[in-house]
Amino acid sequence: MTRQIRSSDVSPTVVVVGSLNMDLVLRVPRVPEAGETLTGSGFSVIPGGKGANQAVACARLGARVAQIGRVGLDAFGEQLLATMAADGVDISHISTDNQSATGVAMILVDATAQNRIILAPGANATLAAVHLDAALTSIEQAAMVILQLEVPLATVEYAIGLAGRAKRPVLLNPAPAQPLPDRLWPAIEYLVPNESEASLLTGIAVHDPRSAADAAEALRARGVRHVLVTLGEQGVLIAGPDGTRHLPAQPVKAVDTTAAGDTFIGGFAAGLLEGMSLDDAVRLGQRAAALCVTRPGAQPAIPFRAELL
Repeated sequence: MTRQIRSSDVSPTVVVVGSLNMDLVLRVPRVPEAGETLTGSGFSVIPGGKGANQAVACARLGARVAQIGRVGLDAFGEQLLATMAADGVDISHISTDNQSATGVAMILVDATAQNRIILAPGANATLAAVHLDAALTSIEQAAMVILQLEVPLATVEYAIGLAGRAKRPVLLNPAPAQPLPDRLWPAIEYLVPNESEASLLTGIAVHDPRSAADAAEALRARGVRHVLVTLGEQGVLIAGPDGTRHLPAQPVKAVDTTAAGDTFIGGFAAGLLEGMSLDDAVRLGQRAAALCVTRPGAQPAIPFRAELL
């Protein structure tokens, strides 16, 4: 199921600044110990990368979207661009680096559907201010700018600065988690970490809604307007100017949690930009993520909006 390619001359509703990776996925009974060899049950090559996943999720769940990113001059890069275009993502600001390979992610998925991921950023590491400047009009016309941390932090900072000057709201998914400079926090409208990311950013061990609320308030104290801590099967903790609340998750039998957080962000952003309340947009993201985890892989598992009805 695909959507028509959107013309790049239409102003995008969402601009995603971020990574494109090819995911090399191996299913294993458990994570091997040091020096141990295990036999896996399957191997797949699947389009992914947090930036690309979130762009595809936004598109499939109802938003018009463009991505700014980099791929290598190789077969993986060609495949990623083709699959994103087929989903209706504007790829006119995804450029090719002739010196670097397309980013790859080695993903182990165990018998409990939990994943462990190792990244080789490749061309993602070359995304720089010059590429954002080339897409400035799209950033200035976007209703939201979405970022993650699989591209250089300096580039993320520059993008947040451009969005701020254009008065465009920023959603940051701080993954992979790393310390962030204090000057960034007040520029973030929506911060969406998971348990481990919230723990690293705050020093608070996040494992349930109560500890997530403590971490969210600590992050809001730094200047972030809204914090949404995703807690997997425990749901989402929301903290903002209108208070703190916990929205439980829809119970499902998980097969693979890869891209669940990215799918949540796509549904949340699409809902907000349609005029939904914050809580209803979170619920849309939760429904999409719940369906995503019942399927294997990253982008192939991301649902279309019609599937949620």
